[in-house]
Amino acid sequence: MKIIRTARSMTAWSERLRREGVTIGFVPTMGALHDGHRSLIRAARLRCDALVVSIFVNPAQFGPSEDFSQYPRPIARDRALCREEGVDVCFEPTPQAMYPEGFQTIVTVPTLARRWEGAVRPHHFAGVATVVAKLFGIVRPHLALFGQKDYQQAAVVKRLVTDLNLGVTIDIRPTIREQDGLAMSSRNRYISPDDRQAATILYRALQAGRQAIEVGKGAASTVERIMRQTLEEEPTARIEYLSLCDPASLEPLERVDRRVLLLGAIRIGSVRLIDNVVVTASVRTRRSRVAPVIRGRGDGNFG
Repeated sequence: MKIIRTARSMTAWSERLRREGVTIGFVPTMGALHDGHRSLIRAARLRCDALVVSIFVNPAQFGPSEDFSQYPRPIARDRALCREEGVDVCFEPTPQAMYPEGFQTIVTVPTLARRWEGAVRPHHFAGVATVVAKLFGIVRPHLALFGQKDYQQAAVVKRLVTDLNLGVTIDIRPTIREQDGLAMSSRNRYISPDDRQAATILYRALQAGRQAIEVGKGAASTVERIMRQTLEEEPTARIEYLSLCDPASLEPLERVDRRVLLLGAIRIGSVRLIDNVVVTASVRTRRSRVAPVIRGRGDGNFG
């Protein structure tokens, strides 16, 4: 496995392979790799001739009070995982290489980024969009893979690629979970043993919302109330947001009559957790849209 640290060397490597007709896959990461990353790497390995994994803790997507300096950086272990999975190149740029003196350009996707994570972390998605645009320009991949756990991030990246005609195919892969449902994240290592069981409450709340939709609950307010009640069963959980929205626009919905995205963010102790599930409305719920006189119309869950 080759380790590359400069943008010029990375681009030269990719351009040589592209001229030879080699298909390049790319998995961008901030390191602290886990089985969720491993699943992305394996999926890319199956679809591409050559595979690049970037390991770069991007300072531009951290707010002033966030955990940039404490973010885990187990680089030896990350390289070992990449070698095990047949990665061809680990691209490990420095912040100075990515943001040299005089750097001014910021990429934003304002509408998709304005709610949810964007409201809680106002500068986050500008940092994500900017670094992804730079990485795509440097690595020149044909295919890039992202995880569904960071659903809003994936939506921002897809919009970025479409709007700027970047020519990269984006593949969003399912969230990989622990056996108890907790979404895998690099930040899970921050969870204390005492809080570990409590940390599953967000996924349980999202599952409660899924079940409500599957039995025919049609009002978003009803589904959100059910999810919130589940979260409130865990006294250590602090809710940042919890919503039911359109999977494409990320705008809140009032009715459940098509595919919907349930998403939320909470804090357990000092750890912030995000998660989501996509649900298709049941036939019963869709029919209730046409026949609203049916009783029970609906007042009364990516590191």
